[in-house]
Amino acid sequence: MADHSQSDENTTDALFTPCVKNGRYNNPWKTWSKPQFSLGILKFFFGIGSEANVPKRAADLDKTLPVIKPDFAQFATSPASGIRHMWIGHASSLVQFDGLTFLTDPVFSDRCAPVQFAGPKRYRPPPCTIEELPKIDCVFISHNHYDHLDYYSVVQLNRRFGDDLRWYVPQGMKKWMNDQGCKNVVELSWWNEHIHSSDSGFKMVSTPCQHWSKRTLRDDNMALWSSWCVLGPKHRFYFSGDTGYCATFSQIGQKYGPFTLATIPIGAYNPRWFLKPQHVDPGEAVMIHREIKAQKSIGIHWGTFTLSFEHYLEPREKLAEEAQKQGLKKDEFVTVAHGEVKIFGAQSENS
Repeated sequence: MADHSQSDENTTDALFTPCVKNGRYNNPWKTWSKPQFSLGILKFFFGIGSEANVPKRAADLDKTLPVIKPDFAQFATSPASGIRHMWIGHASSLVQFDGLTFLTDPVFSDRCAPVQFAGPKRYRPPPCTIEELPKIDCVFISHNHYDHLDYYSVVQLNRRFGDDLRWYVPQGMKKWMNDQGCKNVVELSWWNEHIHSSDSGFKMVSTPCQHWSKRTLRDDNMALWSSWCVLGPKHRFYFSGDTGYCATFSQIGQKYGPFTLATIPIGAYNPRWFLKPQHVDPGEAVMIHREIKAQKSIGIHWGTFTLSFEHYLEPREKLAEEAQKQGLKKDEFVTVAHGEVKIFGAQSENS
């Protein structure tokens, strides 16, 4: 791995590339600060969920965060216009357009942890099982944290779809995927482009985001983290993965926008003194939406696992406030229910 570094002043002159030192990646932006072990961070981990106030009864959650049973017959063919989207939960989406169907960061397990008897437990179930999914062409993984890369989901998807399923992963993750039995793996660094197939008309691009990686005790930042651009013949989709706010998004918008639809995180942001470098809040999410030139966006990374301090419904409420404050049109940046299937960016919608 080469050693590349750029300062924030070079945003219009050159594309940001990851810093690499002693085999470990780092972010090139001044907005990044690495989490350091401290008493404050210890208090954060022990205090997670203390202010989230997630109802204990499923009946109460059904009223505020309903889970819809999807009709997968809708996915038999791609929409003639627009992008079909279903939110599975957290950063997991099922997306279909221009003849391609794919998943982002699929997590179907009860817990996002190394084991299934401890760790953050989902308080809203996935709307379907892996066996109920329609045929999937590919999967995009943003990074290797347990709430985005789930071993059990990877194994089940590979068992069901085998080598017909292509995995797009950031640099440094291919070996892990191969070790789990996945053979059709494409590993890309930031700004690398890959033609999905000669007949599909799709180009997949790994693009920057501000985050970090860790899977075991000693592998900090030995794999890269990415956002993803999925560029089809007629429509364009952007998946931001996990990210703090930084200077890269205007570059992505200039190079690959406008996007028909984007999925952007809006949750797991409090307290800001700790989470700001790695997780955007709703106001920053709206800024990303504008900078990447998204026509429509969906708020993800909320309403599924308790990973921070904010009230469990606050991301949805603050997103609506920020969208109005920053002058977005009605329904330009929205949230959806788990399992809700909806087409965004259809010609009739834009006319």
